[in-house]
Amino acid sequence: SLTVLQALEDGLKRADADSSVKAVAICGENGKFSAGADIRGFSSPKRQGTVLGPIISLIERSEKPVVAAIEGIALGGGLEVALGCHYRIAHVKAQMGLPEVTIGLLPGAEGTQRLPRLIGVPAALDIITTGRYIPATEALKLGLVDEVVEENTVEAAIRLANKV
Repeated sequence: SLTVLQALEDGLKRADADSSVKAVAICGENGKFSAGADIRGFSSPKRQGTVLGPIISLIERSEKPVVAAIEGIALGGGLEVALGCHYRIAHVKAQMGLPEVTIGLLPGAEGTQRLPRLIGVPAALDIITTGRYIPATEALKLGLVDEVVEENTVEAAIRLANKV
């Protein structure tokens, strides 16, 4: 939602400006990282406000480490947010993917550029063109996530952020 996007942008800008903040962890709520955009919003004649691509670029440009704490699902724009982070931690039961293709859309927040850079072109093409969900253990093997945990992902993300 636009509210979530604005909160994410504001939080990142505050963290970057605050010298006492050493790193940032991005997490979802209620056991889910993010299912991405609500496609019903695409039918609006003109959407106002914040858009996802520039926010992901803001994450990527942060001089402070940004860690995604992925629980549940990170799909579509949610995975694209995680791809903009410097590090990704996933719960063992998490699933990731870019399922937009199954409804005739391409990932629109630069996931088609960031994913191949991270995991290589052949693996990225498979994920982008099939829309299949990637379980956390496979994501680790592909290099999509840096660590898979069975515990609280936010706590694991904080530990990783403190290390780096």
